[in-house]
Amino acid sequence: MTPLYQNVAAELAQRIAEGHYAPGARLPGVRSVARQRGVSVATVVAAYRRLEDEGHIEARARSGFYVRARRPLHTIEPQRRVAAPRPRLVSGQDMAMALIKASHDPRIVQLGAAVPDPDYLPTQAVARALARVARLQRTRSAGYMMPPGAPELRREIARRMSETGGRIPADDIVVTTGCQEALSLALRAVTRPGDVVAVESPAFYGLLHVMESLGLEALEIPSHPREGMALDALGFALERWPVKACVVVPNYSNPLGFLMPDANKRALVSLLGKHGVTLIEDDVYGDLGFDQRRPSTCMALSPRADIIHCSSFSKTLAPGLRVGWVASGKHRERIEYLKYVSSIASPTAPQLAVAELMESGRYERYLREVRGKYASAVARMGDAVMKYFPEGTRVSQPQGGFVLWVELPGKVDSFELARRALKSGVSIAPGPLFSASGKFRNFIRLSCARVWDDRLEQALVKLAGLVDR
Repeated sequence: MTPLYQNVAAELAQRIAEGHYAPGARLPGVRSVARQRGVSVATVVAAYRRLEDEGHIEARARSGFYVRARRPLHTIEPQRRVAAPRPRLVSGQDMAMALIKASHDPRIVQLGAAVPDPDYLPTQAVARALARVARLQRTRSAGYMMPPGAPELRREIARRMSETGGRIPADDIVVTTGCQEALSLALRAVTRPGDVVAVESPAFYGLLHVMESLGLEALEIPSHPREGMALDALGFALERWPVKACVVVPNYSNPLGFLMPDANKRALVSLLGKHGVTLIEDDVYGDLGFDQRRPSTCMALSPRADIIHCSSFSKTLAPGLRVGWVASGKHRERIEYLKYVSSIASPTAPQLAVAELMESGRYERYLREVRGKYASAVARMGDAVMKYFPEGTRVSQPQGGFVLWVELPGKVDSFELARRALKSGVSIAPGPLFSASGKFRNFIRLSCARVWDDRLEQALVKLAGLVDR
């Protein structure tokens, strides 16, 4: 006779397979299921443990049980671990501007720009915080908040960084207008036009834009889709070229979504330290892991190393707030000066509003809620791509964030695909945007932070048809 808990587990597994519980969704509480099915709490606990052992669900501390993201069958394979033959000046990023302009057109299904749909953002909480600032700090919010920025915001950022082991004083934090400006200031602080900067490959195209504007040469280092920058290839590059800085996104990179293991982070910092190279750490997705545990940063693991840490609230609270920051010890004065001459100051009211959201605990509560939504959105998009796209398609397996990196059958030109897709009302990001040398011709990046409806699904069907043709 089959034990009762196995029957309960089998029924729940069937409901998960049929889509009653989406990837990332929280399962009903143990006591609730026990009452509904007329069984003991111990029976339900045993059933949940069996489902966990079989890989259907995962337990999250003090939160409950959640459906695990389904893994498509065909995943992106690691690149061959060799460094690029030579550094290259970054150019040819014109397509990105067309992509950015398309993101403002309501007639276009937005799968290109990595900007969350408002349904994924705490818009009401942000609006209330801004209203309180306008009402209670009217005079202060109307004036300049000179660099390094609002002291209460810098204190809150320092406190959060300390929770991942990063003991950095609030005085070492400079508030910026988003992470893009943070990266720009970091690069300007340690490089000059013509210098060589090592970057991940594929790399976030916004970083490549900044490098193009600064006249820097990109040295592309292959990235493993699950572990990050190939350190053997980086070591080879450092021996051969006069690298001045290295930019990485170790936590849930854009576009691959990998989480670099702590051992690799330490090895990366050690390798750069031996060659006297500054590490610029972009942690903009660090709060959006599918696991409830916030991953470590390179700065936290190696507090005495030459690291400039960049991040922002654009992917979590609201892109329009444009609140970011740079954390760095030895480079702080230079960055603070560059911030002043670039834009004098970042807007005051958004800084004060973000500080209030953090201090009140609303920011943390929001993060606990949204991580499962992003895991579900990425899994659903990956499933749809594998369902509709032609044979030979492969997808990444992100561990956080909300973008999907898709490898299309070899002869597909993603630039041409992007042009045709845009004419058909669908925006995507073609792979060559993520490379200084125009690699990844048959790759695209899709943003998954969209409300799933018939319009979105039909857009994917339409896109799959264009790929097939």
